[in-house]
Amino acid sequence: MIRTLLGHPDRLKPNPVYRSAAPARLYETDRGIAAEGLESFAVLRDKAERRSRAALRAADRRRAETLARVDGVSLSVPVVEWDVLARRAVAHRNRRDEERAGDRFDRLPTPARVADVDEPTLQRWMVNYLRHVLTVYDAESDELFGRVGRIQGTRRLRQRVYAAIALAYPELAGECRRQLQEREGEDFS
Repeated sequence: MIRTLLGHPDRLKPNPVYRSAAPARLYETDRGIAAEGLESFAVLRDKAERRSRAALRAADRRRAETLARVDGVSLSVPVVEWDVLARRAVAHRNRRDEERAGDRFDRLPTPARVADVDEPTLQRWMVNYLRHVLTVYDAESDELFGRVGRIQGTRRLRQRVYAAIALAYPELAGECRRQLQEREGEDFS
Protein backbone atom coordinates (compact mmCIF):
# COMPACT_ATOMS: atom_id res chain seq x y z
CA MET A 1 0.00 0.00 0.00
CA ILE A 2 2.85 2.37 0.81
CA ARG A 3 4.49 1.95 -2.59
CA THR A 4 1.15 2.22 -4.37
CA LEU A 5 0.07 5.38 -2.56
CA LEU A 6 3.38 7.15 -1.93
CA GLY A 7 5.59 5.95 -4.76
CA HIS A 8 9.32 6.48 -4.29
CA PRO A 9 10.67 7.12 -0.79
CA ASP A 10 11.76 10.58 0.22
CA ARG A 11 15.06 9.22 1.48
CA LEU A 12 17.05 5.99 1.65
CA LYS A 13 19.12 5.14 4.71
CA PRO A 14 21.56 2.25 5.17
CA ASN A 15 20.06 -0.68 7.03
CA PRO A 16 20.99 -0.18 10.70
CA VAL A 17 21.24 -3.92 11.40
CA TYR A 18 22.77 -5.47 8.27
CA ARG A 19 24.94 -3.34 6.00
CA SER A 20 24.43 -5.71 3.07
CA ALA A 21 20.62 -5.63 3.38
CA ALA A 22 18.40 -3.37 1.33
CA PRO A 23 18.38 0.24 2.57
CA ALA A 24 15.52 1.49 4.73
CA ARG A 25 12.93 3.50 2.80
CA LEU A 26 11.88 6.65 4.63
CA TYR A 27 8.81 8.76 3.87
CA GLU A 28 7.77 12.17 5.10
CA THR A 29 5.07 11.87 7.77
CA ASP A 30 2.90 14.55 6.11
CA ARG A 31 2.79 12.54 2.86
CA GLY A 32 1.66 9.43 4.77
CA ILE A 33 -1.07 11.31 6.63
CA ALA A 34 -2.30 12.89 3.41
CA ALA A 35 -2.40 9.47 1.68
CA GLU A 36 -4.59 8.08 4.47
CA GLY A 37 -7.23 10.65 3.53
CA LEU A 38 -7.47 9.44 -0.09
CA GLU A 39 -10.33 7.29 -1.31
CA SER A 40 -7.81 4.91 -2.89
CA PHE A 41 -6.35 4.31 0.61
CA ALA A 42 -9.81 3.31 1.91
CA VAL A 43 -10.25 0.88 -1.01
CA LEU A 44 -6.81 -0.70 -0.45
CA ARG A 45 -7.35 -0.89 3.32
CA ASP A 46 -10.71 -2.65 2.85
CA LYS A 47 -9.14 -5.18 0.47
CA ALA A 48 -6.33 -5.83 2.93
CA GLU A 49 -8.79 -6.34 5.79
CA ARG A 50 -10.84 -8.80 3.69
CA ARG A 51 -7.68 -10.75 2.80
CA SER A 52 -6.66 -10.78 6.45
CA ARG A 53 -10.05 -12.13 7.58
CA ALA A 54 -9.96 -14.79 4.86
CA ALA A 55 -6.45 -15.82 5.90
CA LEU A 56 -7.56 -16.10 9.53
CA ARG A 57 -10.53 -18.28 8.54
CA ALA A 58 -8.22 -20.51 6.49
CA ALA A 59 -5.77 -20.80 9.39
CA ASP A 60 -8.61 -21.68 11.78
CA ARG A 61 -9.81 -24.35 9.35
CA ARG A 62 -6.30 -25.82 9.03
CA ARG A 63 -5.86 -25.76 12.82
CA ALA A 64 -9.15 -27.64 13.23
CA GLU A 65 -7.99 -30.19 10.63
CA THR A 66 -4.73 -30.70 12.53
CA LEU A 67 -6.55 -31.23 15.81
CA ALA A 68 -9.03 -33.60 14.16
CA ARG A 69 -6.08 -35.56 12.79
CA VAL A 70 -4.59 -35.85 16.28
CA ASP A 71 -7.96 -36.87 17.74
CA GLY A 72 -8.22 -39.58 15.07
CA VAL A 73 -4.85 -41.15 15.87
CA SER A 74 -5.30 -44.68 17.13
CA LEU A 75 -3.35 -45.08 20.35
CA SER A 76 -2.50 -48.38 21.93
CA VAL A 77 0.04 -49.13 24.59
CA PRO A 78 1.15 -52.76 24.71
CA VAL A 79 1.16 -54.22 28.19
CA VAL A 80 4.25 -56.18 29.12
CA GLU A 81 5.32 -57.62 32.45
CA TRP A 82 6.73 -55.06 34.88
CA ASP A 83 10.22 -56.59 35.06
CA VAL A 84 10.41 -56.88 31.27
CA LEU A 85 9.33 -53.25 30.94
CA ALA A 86 11.95 -52.22 33.49
CA ARG A 87 14.75 -54.02 31.63
CA ARG A 88 13.68 -52.60 28.27
CA ALA A 89 13.36 -49.08 29.69
CA VAL A 90 16.84 -49.21 31.22
CA ALA A 91 18.30 -50.63 28.00
CA HIS A 92 16.61 -47.83 26.04
CA ARG A 93 17.96 -45.23 28.45
CA ASN A 94 21.45 -46.73 28.12
CA ARG A 95 21.28 -46.58 24.30
CA ARG A 96 20.18 -42.95 24.43
CA ASP A 97 22.92 -42.12 26.93
CA GLU A 98 25.51 -43.74 24.68
CA GLU A 99 24.22 -41.75 21.67
CA ARG A 100 24.40 -38.50 23.61
CA ALA A 101 27.91 -39.28 24.83
CA GLY A 102 28.96 -40.01 21.24
CA ASP A 103 27.97 -36.48 20.26
CA ARG A 104 30.26 -34.90 22.87
CA PHE A 105 33.95 -35.53 23.41
CA ASP A 106 33.80 -34.48 27.07
CA ARG A 107 31.09 -36.94 28.12
CA LEU A 108 31.29 -40.65 28.77
CA PRO A 109 28.23 -42.91 28.82
CA THR A 110 27.07 -44.02 32.25
CA PRO A 111 25.26 -47.33 31.81
CA ALA A 112 22.67 -48.22 34.42
CA ARG A 113 21.23 -51.48 35.72
CA VAL A 114 17.68 -52.03 36.91
CA ALA A 115 18.90 -53.06 40.35
CA ASP A 116 20.82 -49.79 40.78
CA VAL A 117 18.02 -47.39 39.81
CA ASP A 118 15.65 -45.84 42.34
CA GLU A 119 11.91 -46.27 41.73
CA PRO A 120 11.08 -42.68 40.65
CA THR A 121 13.90 -42.70 38.09
CA LEU A 122 12.91 -46.15 36.85
CA GLN A 123 9.29 -45.04 36.42
CA ARG A 124 10.44 -41.95 34.51
CA TRP A 125 12.51 -44.12 32.18
CA MET A 126 9.59 -46.54 31.77
CA VAL A 127 7.19 -43.78 30.76
CA ASN A 128 9.78 -42.35 28.37
CA TYR A 129 10.36 -45.78 26.83
CA LEU A 130 6.64 -46.42 26.44
CA ARG A 131 6.03 -42.98 24.94
CA HIS A 132 8.92 -42.94 22.50
CA VAL A 133 9.26 -46.61 21.54
CA LEU A 134 5.96 -48.42 22.07
CA THR A 135 3.51 -45.72 20.91
CA VAL A 136 3.12 -43.67 17.73
CA TYR A 137 4.03 -40.49 19.65
CA ASP A 138 7.30 -39.68 17.84
CA ALA A 139 6.00 -40.50 14.36
CA GLU A 140 2.80 -38.52 14.86
CA SER A 141 4.72 -35.58 16.36
CA ASP A 142 6.90 -35.53 13.26
CA GLU A 143 3.78 -35.49 11.06
CA LEU A 144 2.63 -32.29 12.75
CA PHE A 145 5.75 -30.38 11.73
CA GLY A 146 4.90 -27.37 9.56
CA ARG A 147 1.16 -27.65 10.09
CA VAL A 148 -1.06 -24.87 11.36
CA GLY A 149 -2.03 -25.86 14.89
CA ARG A 150 1.16 -27.86 15.46
CA ILE A 151 1.62 -26.56 19.02
CA GLN A 152 -1.95 -27.34 20.05
CA GLY A 153 -1.84 -30.66 18.20
CA THR A 154 1.40 -31.71 19.87
CA ARG A 155 -0.01 -30.79 23.27
CA ARG A 156 -3.19 -32.79 22.63
CA LEU A 157 -1.21 -35.77 21.30
CA ARG A 158 1.05 -35.70 24.35
CA GLN A 159 -1.97 -35.59 26.68
CA ARG A 160 -3.59 -38.52 24.88
CA VAL A 161 -0.40 -40.60 24.96
CA TYR A 162 0.19 -40.00 28.67
CA ALA A 163 -3.45 -40.87 29.38
CA ALA A 164 -3.12 -44.09 27.36
CA ILE A 165 0.05 -45.06 29.24
CA ALA A 166 -1.63 -44.34 32.58
CA LEU A 167 -4.62 -46.45 31.56
CA ALA A 168 -2.43 -49.40 30.52
CA TYR A 169 -0.11 -49.03 33.53
CA PRO A 170 -2.01 -47.50 36.47
CA GLU A 171 1.15 -47.68 38.61
CA LEU A 172 2.74 -45.16 36.19
CA ALA A 173 -0.17 -42.69 36.27
CA GLY A 174 1.57 -40.44 38.80
CA GLU A 175 4.72 -40.26 36.66
CA CYS A 176 2.64 -39.54 33.56
CA ARG A 177 0.92 -36.71 35.40
CA ARG A 178 4.27 -35.37 36.66
CA GLN A 179 5.85 -35.39 33.20
CA LEU A 180 2.83 -33.74 31.64
CA GLN A 181 2.80 -31.03 34.27
CA GLU A 182 6.55 -30.52 33.87
CA ARG A 183 6.28 -30.15 30.09
CA GLU A 184 3.08 -28.16 29.87
CA GLY A 185 2.00 -27.10 33.32
CA GLU A 186 -1.14 -29.15 32.73
CA ASP A 187 -2.80 -32.24 34.07
CA PHE A 188 -4.84 -34.76 32.05
CA SER A 189 -6.94 -36.03 34.95
